[in-house]
Amino acid sequence: METKPLLEVEKLALKKLNIFKQSLLRYISRSILASMFIGFGVIVAFKTGNFFYLVHSPFAYPMAALTFGAAIILIAFGGGDLFTGNTFYYMHAALRKKMNWSQVFKLLVFSYIGNILGAIAFAFLIYTTGLFEQPDASTFLMAVVEKKLHAPILQLFFRGILCNWLVCLAFFIPMSFKESGAKMFSMMLFVFCFFISGYEHSIANMCSFAIALVLHHPGAISFYGVIRNLIPVTIGNLVGGEFMMGIMYFYANKPFFSKDDQGE
Repeated sequence: METKPLLEVEKLALKKLNIFKQSLLRYISRSILASMFIGFGVIVAFKTGNFFYLVHSPFAYPMAALTFGAAIILIAFGGGDLFTGNTFYYMHAALRKKMNWSQVFKLLVFSYIGNILGAIAFAFLIYTTGLFEQPDASTFLMAVVEKKLHAPILQLFFRGILCNWLVCLAFFIPMSFKESGAKMFSMMLFVFCFFISGYEHSIANMCSFAIALVLHHPGAISFYGVIRNLIPVTIGNLVGGEFMMGIMYFYANKPFFSKDDQGE
């Protein structure tokens, strides 16, 4: 039964709401950190995958997927505030009448803004490092980004749904585990699943796109293409987190909450 971890989801949502009420700057700062943590995952994933991609190895994508799991560990244990996970937390708390819908809207908007700012800031930091100055250093990154920017819009939408469904599960399932090792392993496994499957994560995408744009990139990679990708992917992420997780888990588990926990 998922009642106990769902109560943890609710507590986490209310904690985030409390931070928001105390200080908008603190709330946005946590969102900035989250996308910068994603940025670390993007760099290690594409740096690792690039070694295999340059020699035409089929292990390029699996190795990138495996190492990208570092990002979710940083967020879960480093205190970042990720828009995609918040879609689940806030929807569940609102359905349980622990926060109102206007608060949900504001929290999600400012979380997304913070994630964007973090992606831009991290891209600037990467630009200053010179790590991608070598001609072949960003080949794999550019190939993946270009493919994402030109995928059909409807496909991006549905990939966004499936992606955030898995990402929210990656945060939710480990809430019932006691050992940190088991939590980290399961989180990385779920992230590996979404990455290797080719699903679309709006925040990971914005970090990848921001890095690609500040580096020397082919003409097919453009700001227009970034917007074209992020709109359907973000909407898909919202549906995946709010409907497939928030609404589904609320109604599936509603009869199991005690009267003291009903919130209605």
